[in-house]
Formats: sequence, structure tokens, C-alpha cells
Amino acid sequence: MNKRLLTLLLTIVIVMGAIGTIPVGAQDDCDFAGEIYVGVIAPLTGDIPKVGQSTVEAAEMAVEEINAECGLEIDGESYEIVIIVEDNESKAESSVAVATRLIVEEDVIAIIGPQSSKQAVPTGQVANDRETPMISPWSTNPNTTVDRPWVFRVAFLDPFQGPVVANFVQAEFGAASAAVLYDVASDYPKGLAENFRDAAEASGIEVVAFESFTTGDTDFSSQLTTIIAEEPAVIFTPQYYNEVPLIVQQARELGFEGPIVGSDSWGTPDLIELCGDACNGLFFSTHYAPDIATEVGQTFINAYEEIYGAKPDDVAALTYDAFQLLFTAIEDAQSLDKADVRDALAGIELFEGVTGVMSFDEQGDPIKCAVIIQIKDGAFTYYDSACPAGFPPEGM
Repeated sequence: MNKRLLTLLLTIVIVMGAIGTIPVGAQDDCDFAGEIYVGVIAPLTGDIPKVGQSTVEAAEMAVEEINAECGLEIDGESYEIVIIVEDNESKAESSVAVATRLIVEEDVIAIIGPQSSKQAVPTGQVANDRETPMISPWSTNPNTTVDRPWVFRVAFLDPFQGPVVANFVQAEFGAASAAVLYDVASDYPKGLAENFRDAAEASGIEVVAFESFTTGDTDFSSQLTTIIAEEPAVIFTPQYYNEVPLIVQQARELGFEGPIVGSDSWGTPDLIELCGDACNGLFFSTHYAPDIATEVGQTFINAYEEIYGAKPDDVAALTYDAFQLLFTAIEDAQSLDKADVRDALAGIELFEGVTGVMSFDEQGDPIKCAVIIQIKDGAFTYYDSACPAGFPPEGM
């Protein structure tokens, strides 16, 4: 059996155990001149498997749609999109290894992923060194793309998100003080914690405690006891959906009654199931809100929900946008040369995706709006928006 086909079939088998069969394929009357291979790196196992599931679901959906339209047309000929999904186990070293394999052995035209900054930062170096376009849908740490012309992203950056949350807690709660609890061993929470701290202090909020722990910890009582003793008005914790419930529940058990706010890493629906009533009423910043999505967003949401029986989370939406950007770049380039595709990605000026309108700077980072979500009655509910000055352009 063809190695690429075997890889794809194995991936579908993994996903089918959780979400059922996903129809993949092209119209019978498509006459393909060849195949375009795209690598997908996702955490199918490890500590955030729901992120991996959402990644694969959105990837399969994007590819099914484009192949149903007879793929991408290049120089008058149609090409079928084939994805090769690799599990990075939510580990940096695994991500680097599978990226190298995808580029060297599979000769993919581009890589979508990884998602988490802890894996995206080192993997971005591999993609850049081997001159293969990479688009990270979800990574927000600046180091993923900085000085790497072959690496792009769909998510806004932590230096933007940190001030968004700081401004929100000041405006919403009148917070004069704040505390931060974060994982010091992970690029994403560490960077965002620092961005929030700096923005909060610049706006007059006193950061009375800046407490850390290490990946894998489950007992936060010592750090929370220190935090609560300083009587902060609010706690900011930019942690992943699997860690937030423990932090919130332990904070409440120790007597903290104030607001606890978070970031885009909260935005997986499993958070609600894991946290229950303890998270009701809390807020976090993220990339899009299904209940205010544009026509482009609603089309995606409705189609996704029909296939998978649930609304897409931000990872799914960002992954879908990453694929649409890649498809646009390949068609704009009218070439299967990686350098031409990279140049076409860099040349995209305005793109309207599921997660909103975005333009791109010289680092391959998007300029786009953020939203504030409230967890309300067991659902993620739109609460507010925050956009860069003068963005989006009028008429968009």
C-alpha cells in the first residue's frame, strides 16, 4: 500500500474512534494531473488531545471541500490535495522529528501546525531551515515566526492579547490589582503571563503576585495561597483547558471569590465539561465567537456542525483558515514550487476567514481583532471585541 495513503488511513482510524467516519474524496469526474501533499502536525495524544481532534476535523473538512471542487487549478490542470497527519504527542522533540520527516521523506509543499507554541517555536526553525512554508493556526508566541520568512500564523500574538486582557479587567471590574498563575516551563503561558503583567502595570494595575508552576503539576494550593494572601482583585491564568478546572476549583476551595480570567487556550468546549459550575461567569480572550460569526464564519460553522454534531472551537476555525490561506497562496502562485508558495503567502494583503478579517505584517503575523468570551449557562458566549487601532479597514 502507498505509504502516504497508509498514513492518511491510519489517521482517519484514530479520529473515527472519537468522531465517526469523515467522507474524504473528490468528484468522480475530476481528472487530476497529480497530488499536492500537505503535512498536518497535531497533538493527537498527550495532554491536549481535543486540540488534535479539532485540528484533524477541520483539516479533513477543508480538504474534502476543495477536492469536491476538483482540487486546485494550476496552469490549467487540477491537483488533488492529500494530507499527511502526524501526531507530535504534545512534545517539542516529537514535533521537530515529524516535521523533518514530512519535509525530507514526504516532500510536503507546506506544513499546517503545530498548534501550541511549545511545539511551534522549535518546529518553525526546522521549516525555515529547510525552506518549507509552515502555517501555525493557534500559536501566539512571537518566537514562532520572528526572523523566519518561511513561517506564518493565523492567530494574533501574545503582545496583543496580553494588553487586551489587561484592559478588559480594568474596564470590566475596575481592577486596581491582579495576580498571575502560569506554567513557567511552557512557551505560551510564560510569554503571555509576562505580556499581561507588563500591560497591567503600564495601565496602573498592581501585579501583587506572579506565581508559577511546572508542566504536569496538579496541586496549585501553595501558589494560590500566596496569591490569595495578597488580596488581588482578579487572577489571570493563561493555561490550557485541561489545567484551568483544577486551578479554578482549588482557588474557590481556598476562599478566592473574585474573577478569574484566561486566554485563548481556554477555548475548548471540554473546559465547560471539566470545570462545571465553577467556571460559570468567567471570561477569557480568544479568536472568534460562533454566536457573532460573519457569513463566512456561519457557513463554516453550519457545515462543521452538520458533519461532527458540535460547534467548532477556535482551534478548528483557525485550522480551517490556515488551509484556506494555503489554498489561496498556491492558486495565486500558480506553482508547486515551495519558494513561489512562500512568496504568495507573504503577498496576501487582506484575507477574510472564519476568524475574521486579517492582514499580515513582514513577520508573517496577522493583524486582526480579538474577542472576549463569557462562560454562561454552559456555553461560550460573545461578550466584547478588541481590535487594533484602525482595523479592520472600513467596508470590511
